[in-house]
Amino acid sequence: MTERLRVGVLGAAWIADRALIPALQAAYNAAPVALASRDRARAAEMAARHSITTVHDSYESLLADPDVDVVYIALVNSEHRNWTMHALAAGKHVLCEKPLALNARQAREMASAAMQSGRTLMEAFMYRFHPRMLELKETLDPPAFVHAAFSFPLTDPRNYRWHAELGGGALLDIGCYTLDVIRWLLGEPETVAAAIGGADVDMTVAAALGFSDGARATAWASLDAPEHQELTIVRGDAVDRIAQPFTAWRDPHDPYQLMVEAFAQSVLDGAAPPRSLDDSIATAALLDRVRDVALPLRV
Repeated sequence: MTERLRVGVLGAAWIADRALIPALQAAYNAAPVALASRDRARAAEMAARHSITTVHDSYESLLADPDVDVVYIALVNSEHRNWTMHALAAGKHVLCEKPLALNARQAREMASAAMQSGRTLMEAFMYRFHPRMLELKETLDPPAFVHAAFSFPLTDPRNYRWHAELGGGALLDIGCYTLDVIRWLLGEPETVAAAIGGADVDMTVAAALGFSDGARATAWASLDAPEHQELTIVRGDAVDRIAQPFTAWRDPHDPYQLMVEAFAQSVLDGAAPPRSLDDSIATAALLDRVRDVALPLRV
């Protein structure tokens, strides 16, 4: 194993192009060395822009590449479990885009495969690595109320988010952020109520959560609203409002780079990943609970 992990990117997705490949290039302990896509022309163009010299025509070919230590999975949500399992079986460590899986059952299967393979698997929830969020978590008094919101307008008819069979929809795509941060700050909810709106795919989701200590939380996510992010925390007589809690495109601290470096160092040190699979499974289980209890959202 080298002191700079060699990372192969599975899928020529926007998030890989915009965020993860630049983060890998900036990281002190990782580097992108290969890219695979079913569309070779797209992969070759993206690889050339990022000076990645190896392009694979298939995902299987990248997994067989002996010069790849880690696979970053940038595929549609419905492919996360399948290609994570293949990558682990090929002896690769895996950094998988959020959400880790479509449901908690899949997440448990992936965690079991990682344990059996002796390889590291981590879900790429980068917002938790931003210094602002880490300081908030470390210094926060128990909140009485938390509200998390994330929305943007989905306008491209070719986008996979329009298709439920690909793991599209608001709940999995951005609702996962809102529910994950609530769990991170408040723990596991005792009660869950929710409403979901949309025809072919869920476009808007709203949830209300209750906790055993009396704390309350609400989450809202929509692919049918203007771009908006907010985290509001009520504690005692203070109210904290954090804008853009989940992305930081114009921030001097790149949470993607910080996440990549923390993940890579855990692999190099043979240590547990900075975000545990138990944590990811718990968020997947909360997404399941919201889906299971949701009523139709009428507007």
